[in-house]
Amino acid sequence: MMGRKMRIAVVGPSNMLAHDVPPRIAALADQRYGADAPEIAFHPQCFMSDGHFAGPDSAREDALVEVANDPDVDAVWFARGGYGANRIAERAIGRMGDAARNKPFLGYSDAGFVLAGLLAKGIGRPVHGAMPADINRPGGEAAVARSLDWLIANSARQNTQDAQKYAAFNLTVFSQLLGTGLQPDLSDRVLMLEEVDEPMYRIDRSFFHVTGNVAVRKAVGLMLGRCTPITPNTTEFGIDEVAVARHWCDVSGIPYLGRADIGHDADNKVVAFG
Repeated sequence: MMGRKMRIAVVGPSNMLAHDVPPRIAALADQRYGADAPEIAFHPQCFMSDGHFAGPDSAREDALVEVANDPDVDAVWFARGGYGANRIAERAIGRMGDAARNKPFLGYSDAGFVLAGLLAKGIGRPVHGAMPADINRPGGEAAVARSLDWLIANSARQNTQDAQKYAAFNLTVFSQLLGTGLQPDLSDRVLMLEEVDEPMYRIDRSFFHVTGNVAVRKAVGLMLGRCTPITPNTTEFGIDEVAVARHWCDVSGIPYLGRADIGHDADNKVVAFG
């Protein structure tokens, strides 16, 4: 990076970020890295409010395109999840140029719509990992530090040909993007899926949809992340999420490869798609 500080841009393609997050992130970075702390720039759009969203679709789209195409930005970090990234992802990715080609884009949950589209178009380096808003979770500083550590260590690296490639998503998000322009090719990848705040019957229904997709069936295998908390059903479903994942993998012929250490919690691990 030619002697200058690493620059991480934070944007919010989904919901508004709380105003107390940036100073907490800055304090964590200063404490952890000292003089080597990266510059973490929160785009003003993160704090906009337009009904449910962090600003209107046009503002969220423009902010994402701006930081993706800025050659002085070394990595893009999504502010938080929620809902709304699907409304702008395909248009924003279609506007990305050469400066976006190799930089990391890190987030999870609703940001999976953008990560999937980037993977589908071969743009950037999608990475599943904790976001700035996670610092407000119990134990969230460790989760945020994990993402920062990865960005600092890997932002300047080129894509590598790992022995195995991965893709990690929230189950509902991934189910909803199937059949759209955001659906990526998984033929050489292990698919990791996690879920949060859903009853078992919806988890079952989403697995039916995901594993029934012909293109998804070309994945190397499927790993199940954490699905907690699970919303209680009025009538007990009778089997847990592991049994559900195994069932639909057996039905579809996708190899079930066990558990993945990802989820909507402070233990959520970084997964570089490769």
